[in-house]
Amino acid sequence: MRKAIITGITGQDGSHLAELLLDKGYRVYGLVRRHSAEDYPRLAGIRDRIELVSGDLCDAPSLDRAVEQIQPDEIYNLAAMSFVGASWGQPALTTEVNALGVLRLLEAVRRYCPGARFYQASTSEMFGLIRESPQRETTPFHPRSPYGVAKVYAHFLTANYRESYGLFACAGILFNHEGPRRGPEFVTRKITRAVAAIKLGRERELRLGNLNARRDWGYAGDYVEAMWRMLQQDRPDDFVIGTGANHTVEEFVAIAFAHAGLDWRAHVVIDPQLYRPAEVDTLLADASKARRVLGWQPALSFEQLVRLMVDADIALLRGQSLPRLGLKAA
Repeated sequence: MRKAIITGITGQDGSHLAELLLDKGYRVYGLVRRHSAEDYPRLAGIRDRIELVSGDLCDAPSLDRAVEQIQPDEIYNLAAMSFVGASWGQPALTTEVNALGVLRLLEAVRRYCPGARFYQASTSEMFGLIRESPQRETTPFHPRSPYGVAKVYAHFLTANYRESYGLFACAGILFNHEGPRRGPEFVTRKITRAVAAIKLGRERELRLGNLNARRDWGYAGDYVEAMWRMLQQDRPDDFVIGTGANHTVEEFVAIAFAHAGLDWRAHVVIDPQLYRPAEVDTLLADASKARRVLGWQPALSFEQLVRLMVDADIALLRGQSLPRLGLKAA
């Protein structure tokens, strides 16, 4: 039985990945920061099948201890300060977790389990002020947020440890990927939660910023399959993961409201305070390498994704359960 450590297991991607690995017969360990009360709703349906281990990317001894004791076959680093907007307000903490946290984890792997295969969650936000479109593995980075800057450091560090120490270390440059387990602070989930609330008569308006920003949106459940496939290759490498199609925030809004039988123009208010200090205007993935080498491609379309999220949020507000995890709350 192969063993895997997932940092960030309580998040959207971590919970999807844990389910995938369990289905493949792995023994799954989740690295979590200990709290006085355990409350991990995304793991509700699999909590008795995984082992949670105390650890923090800001605490090197906890990472050393976990890696040394577990001796994992694979490590998936999905933990991060993941909300781009918040990184301007907390740039130091974002750097501590998203950049130096990766350094600490790679050092733990190098010293205590150098044979483990390591996955780093990189991001399309590293491209920022894009130099070419679509973006591929060789596209230069120009991050436009403290989040993006920290992720660039971690991305190059992963490559450096691969080249310097021979670690099997890969980075997945994932474009935006969403789903019903997305945090409510992200614009996609903010939209679908508001649609559900308006549909059920609990709210009347939705305040948004830049409706013209374009993103390559896919389904998180599809993208964790790509993570796993990267670590099954003969040689470590980095891959862009995305759908190859992008859409504006306005398109997302229009589909979401229409699916609920609503006219978005009657409910959406543009709030200039919600614009970012430096905007990433458009992101579009060239995932041809992943299709060719990994045999990966997304299964869910953009429209299907939006409708799935709206239906899930309506169900949640009605007190119904989401499929598989049995969630009662996001």
